[in-house]
Amino acid sequence: MEEERGESNNSKPDYNALALEMHEKLKGKLSVVSKKKLETKDDLSTAYTPGVAEPCRKIHENPKDVYKYTIKGNTVAVISDGSAVLGLGNIGPEASMPVMEGKAVLFKEFADIDAFPICLAEQNVQKTIDTVKNIYPCFGGINLEDIKAPECFEIEAALQDLGIPVMHDDQHGTAVVVLAGLINALKVTGKDKEEVKVVISGTGAAGVAVAKLMLKHGFKHIIMTDSQGIVFKDRENLNPVKQEMATMTNHDLLKGDLSEALKRSDIFIGVSKPNIVTEEDIKSMNPNPIIFALSNPVPEIMPDLAKNAGASIVATGRSDFPNQVNNVLAFPGIFRGALDIRAKRITDEMKLAAAESLAAAIENPTADEILPYSLDKSVVPKIAEAVKKAYRE
Repeated sequence: MEEERGESNNSKPDYNALALEMHEKLKGKLSVVSKKKLETKDDLSTAYTPGVAEPCRKIHENPKDVYKYTIKGNTVAVISDGSAVLGLGNIGPEASMPVMEGKAVLFKEFADIDAFPICLAEQNVQKTIDTVKNIYPCFGGINLEDIKAPECFEIEAALQDLGIPVMHDDQHGTAVVVLAGLINALKVTGKDKEEVKVVISGTGAAGVAVAKLMLKHGFKHIIMTDSQGIVFKDRENLNPVKQEMATMTNHDLLKGDLSEALKRSDIFIGVSKPNIVTEEDIKSMNPNPIIFALSNPVPEIMPDLAKNAGASIVATGRSDFPNQVNNVLAFPGIFRGALDIRAKRITDEMKLAAAESLAAAIENPTADEILPYSLDKSVVPKIAEAVKKAYRE
């Protein structure tokens, strides 16, 4: 399938070298382009002084006119403190800039949204909250990115009353795409969301958001694990977020490690560490298990091993295997819809609608196609319409 898209599995490009060359040559991936050329005196007087004073006066009289006279309505801030960047960890603001620039490029390419990377020098929850509150008037939406857990939960929650949509994509973009993939995986395998036993490895930003959205969708039996094993009520040393998840999941109070959790389960979702699931673990699951091994670049178990051990469907975060779980399938459409309708926040109903719309983009899902190709730009308008409808309702 990848070869049909112009990629060779035998001689893959060295993307690290290509990325360095491209970033050095271009000096980053973004530039600011004026919508209006200044060629005459009248052009200058209209775009700037004295003419520019009039839209300023109108906005002062009616603040909502900022959407009418400025870029606010189609502009998103991509904000990070560099504390949890991709698989690189806490690398700080400067080192996180290429990723935030890349996110801005994806916003523009897929949804025609103007996005700006903003990398903060502080890794302090309250200072981050205060900074966003101080700069939000310029933006129609806020995309929080690569902020470590549990701080990311507190930051996102504190920014929900700004009057513009604020979303931590590592949480909710991931959750939407995972749920969409699961909806189709259940169709292919004939399993029932209310009956399957689900194991999620990783109780951080992505794992928590995935679990919550799955519960909202109707999944009943979820077990979460972290580096200390299965999360259960009254386990020692649980932070407040894990304590909350312990009350929402693992109702049978199962204890033990990841291998114990996987026994007689139907679905594994990994958002944690590479190579922590074995073929024996897969064999201990119920027949035709569904495996979402999403750790990047090395998954929790390689697809060939999972398939050899009996997995029916395998998804990863990589583009060189079938069923790539990639946030670019979700966040452009979610923000496009939210900006178009001037949503004040992104609700659970909007996320569910986005997941269901994304799943429906595959009319006849198969074991090797439960999600659209990541570069499929037809997905954005479908999700945007679903998000708008959900917000109206």
